[in-house]
Amino acid sequence: MAVSYATYERLALEDDAIWELVCGKLREKPLMTQEHNSIGRNLARELLRMLPEELDVERNAPALKVSERNYVVPDVAVIPRELQRTLADSRGLEKYDSPLPFVAEVWSPSTGNYDVETKFPEYRERGDLEIWRIHPRERTVTAWRRQCDGSYSESVYRSGSVRIESLGVEISLDRLFR
Repeated sequence: MAVSYATYERLALEDDAIWELVCGKLREKPLMTQEHNSIGRNLARELLRMLPEELDVERNAPALKVSERNYVVPDVAVIPRELQRTLADSRGLEKYDSPLPFVAEVWSPSTGNYDVETKFPEYRERGDLEIWRIHPRERTVTAWRRQCDGSYSESVYRSGSVRIESLGVEISLDRLFR
């Protein structure tokens, strides 16, 4: 049964779970393994260490608007503080319509297909500048980078450091997967 954005927002604000809205249907983000959460923490920690104060790093927040019926929550997102200031007086759900410079999902058996089939196309539809899929078992990072014409290039990394072009920083895969 489809629900309105107002219903989604109310549930997301009142419940301790993390909720997404997909094609008008509520979807609870499942709990993840220690491995999954550790990689998300490692990425967030590295980003916070390297990024200027004008950028903030969030894990499992905020909601990113794709359309009135679609709001997704990335594992890791970098948000310009200027965008955050536009919501400073809002008592509603923290959500962003504007493309973000960086979003990442960590692969897991329970969400891997959903991420590939649903979330990654929605991040591209939003125009997010750089989108990562981190695969802990394969120890790979797949990066999609928005091009000037609106298309995305795709690169797969298996070792060394990966440059986040949209942020101008490099992430060591050894540190990410430690």
